[in-house]
Amino acid sequence: MDRSPALPAAAPAEETPPGPGTEDAALDADRFVALARSIEAEVGRVIVGQADLVRQTVICLLAGGHALLEGVPGLGKTLLVRTIADVVACSFSRIQFTPDLMPADIVGTNILVEEGGGRVFRFQQGPVFANLVLADEINRATPKTQSALLEAMQEHQVSVARTRYRLDEPFFVLATQNPLEMEGTYPLPEAQLDRFMFKVHVPFPAEDELAVILERTTGAERPAAAVAASAGDVLDMQRLARAVPIAPHVTAHAVALLAATHPDQPRAPELVREFVRYGGSPRGAQALVAGAKVRALLDGRFNVAIEDLRAVALPALRHRVILNFEGEAEGITADAIVRAVLESVAPPAVE
Repeated sequence: MDRSPALPAAAPAEETPPGPGTEDAALDADRFVALARSIEAEVGRVIVGQADLVRQTVICLLAGGHALLEGVPGLGKTLLVRTIADVVACSFSRIQFTPDLMPADIVGTNILVEEGGGRVFRFQQGPVFANLVLADEINRATPKTQSALLEAMQEHQVSVARTRYRLDEPFFVLATQNPLEMEGTYPLPEAQLDRFMFKVHVPFPAEDELAVILERTTGAERPAAAVAASAGDVLDMQRLARAVPIAPHVTAHAVALLAATHPDQPRAPELVREFVRYGGSPRGAQALVAGAKVRALLDGRFNVAIEDLRAVALPALRHRVILNFEGEAEGITADAIVRAVLESVAPPAVE
């Protein structure tokens, strides 16, 4: 059986050479801030308000992670993803998740084609082969179909018929979902949730923001975002973010925060012991550190502070906390658990 070779791809971020020295990095950090602000400004030309949503999504992008956006229909989740793809000038693909969607509809499949007087199998790429993939309403597909993204999100590759195909870098999955209480939705498997760096809640806009939205969407002219960065710029920014140093006591605080989400750990507060079934995985600590590094750069600092970790704790940990039956019955939220952890794990006295 003839199979097409794996697609070439840029080396993943973890295989890149070490970052620049402190002096050169300070200069690069200025360009990092300028590019990041340009990205946010251009997104803001289309998306009204939602500053925290835009900032947390951009942090995910620049940290090389994936983001899950949750909110009721009509809040602009899909428009945000489409706008980011336009602003960073990368290839974009949208997958509309439905109950009848199959894994092959996402990753691709081998098809039989006529070639050289005979028939051979050739791999036909699925929509996952793009720099930015929008998994729209991901929780409307069955868990089997949702799991088709697991390998792509973690390893930036897909396997079809014992052949692996690399995905182009940068690779970023932005998924949207409606609240699970809504009709026709399926809960995401824990392994799927854990691969998202951040879970970001999309709030309902304020009245003044809603008025601006109406003006923009019902008028004769519609605002458009300009290109602010290239895919190569994003890769450079991801590499710089990984090079940001973090002190041992800051790393220890990230470990302490994660440990406190586990009910069997001595650091766990009473709320965790009583209502949590499982705490965050090591990916939770990785998300804390990676997000804190980008936040530090956005603040003009080339070092991670304790406040950076705590600022990204909610989006980094809320989807990794699994409540027990009592917690669900009492209406305890994952955000309440994470806030209890932040209150119980005090920052170190000296930074």
